[in-house]
Amino acid sequence: MSEVPGADWVRVFDVAPVPLVLLTPGLVIVRANRALLQNAAMTPEDTVGRFLFDVFPMPPDDPAADGPVNLRTTLEEARDTGRPVVMQIQKYDIPRPDGTFEERYWSPVHVPVLDDDGRVAFLLHRTEDITDYVRTRERADAGRRRVADVEADLLSRTRELEQANAELRALGERQRRTARALAGLAAAVSGLASAENRAELVARLVEGGRAAFHADLLALALPEPRTGDLVLTEDGAPVGRSVPAGGQDPAAVAARGRTVLVGDAGAQPPPTPGLRAWVALPLRTGGRLLGSLTLGWTAPQVFGEGDVGVLEAFAAQAAQALDRVTRLEEERRRASATRSLAETLQRSLLTDPPRPPGLDLAVRYRPAAQEAQVGGDWYDAFASAGGTTTVVIGDVTGHDRMAAAVMGQLRNMLRGIAHAVPGPPSQVLGVLDGALAALGMGTLVTAVLARVGPAPEGAPGPRTLTWSSAGHLPPLVVPPAGAPRLLDRRPDLLLGVDPTRARHDGVEALPPGTTVVLYTDGLVERRDADLDAGLDRLLAAAGDLAELPAEEVCDALLARLAPQRADDVALLALRVHPGPGPRAEPSPAPARGARVPAVPDPNGALPSWPSAT
Repeated sequence: MSEVPGADWVRVFDVAPVPLVLLTPGLVIVRANRALLQNAAMTPEDTVGRFLFDVFPMPPDDPAADGPVNLRTTLEEARDTGRPVVMQIQKYDIPRPDGTFEERYWSPVHVPVLDDDGRVAFLLHRTEDITDYVRTRERADAGRRRVADVEADLLSRTRELEQANAELRALGERQRRTARALAGLAAAVSGLASAENRAELVARLVEGGRAAFHADLLALALPEPRTGDLVLTEDGAPVGRSVPAGGQDPAAVAARGRTVLVGDAGAQPPPTPGLRAWVALPLRTGGRLLGSLTLGWTAPQVFGEGDVGVLEAFAAQAAQALDRVTRLEEERRRASATRSLAETLQRSLLTDPPRPPGLDLAVRYRPAAQEAQVGGDWYDAFASAGGTTTVVIGDVTGHDRMAAAVMGQLRNMLRGIAHAVPGPPSQVLGVLDGALAALGMGTLVTAVLARVGPAPEGAPGPRTLTWSSAGHLPPLVVPPAGAPRLLDRRPDLLLGVDPTRARHDGVEALPPGTTVVLYTDGLVERRDADLDAGLDRLLAAAGDLAELPAEEVCDALLARLAPQRADDVALLALRVHPGPGPRAEPSPAPARGARVPAVPDPNGALPSWPSAT
């Protein structure tokens, strides 16, 4: 037998002689065939991707027209029940290109298109233009027959939908109510999925459950950890009493795993005054009982098999959401305790700075605001040989306890190397890089190490700052006069990349009143902007800080640049005490990225590498 070629269903759809339109469950047009476009005098661009009732709106001068309302109601019915709907004849005027509306009569049919899981994926809307037919019958009957008489004739022409129409007519009020409850259940479950804590979950459970089942009360009974008794809440509020777990209260019976269903209490005492009907359902997930959920009504109820199934599905979803939120809250409690311990250990390593003569030092460490976000940011400051003061800022990659632990090792190791190695900062960082490789500490670190020379003998005078950067952000200099600027030289490699690469020093003169700020990336980086923009914000934020002591400089920069604490921030400010005498005239500040004139290094090195632009 020869192979039959597959049908091109898109082409079949387009050439069908009756108007067809394919809709999403949200009633957005996916495709309209040629017959519909010709009837409506429209093009595909006028229809595809648009809301159905934006394309075919209600006539503005005919507020009594009910065609659009009936059409939308039956489309939603077909979508929500998953069953075809055959409408009666509808008068539905359509817009013309000139802005007017043309009177039309239609015979609509909606057919749901289900996916493999039985959910409605699309709605196929077939509408036959019977305007001429209606008008012919009206003329023949001399106005004695109404459009409703035509409907019986037209229904006989839709033989392919007779079975679906018969099933739809056979649905009783109980089945319709179950379908509405299922729709409400879907909306309620959607709200439960986004709850982040138990209070929020209970509020959404009450709101969604009462709306879905038209209940007058929703109560939860959850075990108290110490006694095991069930603590009751009604409509989200504690009732001030508990129920013995082994008692005969409906909430307790349900919490032990058995559903309690009362359609009409009669003389039976209700669990809550005023109720005539109630259902108590176990909250069960993964074989574990978490408590019970009770819905109550002030009028008698008739519970069909479909109603009970929907109620049990709601209880199952509530139990899963409750279990998820309980686990989430426990994880948060543990993370908070872990973070508190890690922060305490981290802060114990970040000690107060020394108070060398003629220098004002201030430090800050601000952890990120997120739970369990402990990082490897650190600062350090200590006295070195020859009256110099060493300051360090650094950042170990990562945001966890491992990063904090590595940070502590690095800090102590760097202190020891700085005391043992009398050379410039570049040499100290080079020895530290070699030690990291020799000890097998496979981590990446950025750091700036700087040494400030001692004050001249006598009155306060200029200091010399010698620094080396291992892939870190440039130090900020706030002069006593003039605009702030960055020591924006191209940094050397990060620590932990290649310990054989040479490192370099930069030298800067610090007149009295100059402030130098070292910082980590949490101060300037933002997810919605690049690093250059962050450094520009830093320069702008430091514009009026020249007269402030180091402590106030730190507080001002944190308040202006990192108020939300999205990332860890370590900050170190060093200010040379201002000396007596007239204030120097402001000098123009170089643009960020331009070369900064260097002062010769006492050890003979003169930095000459290009700027990082």
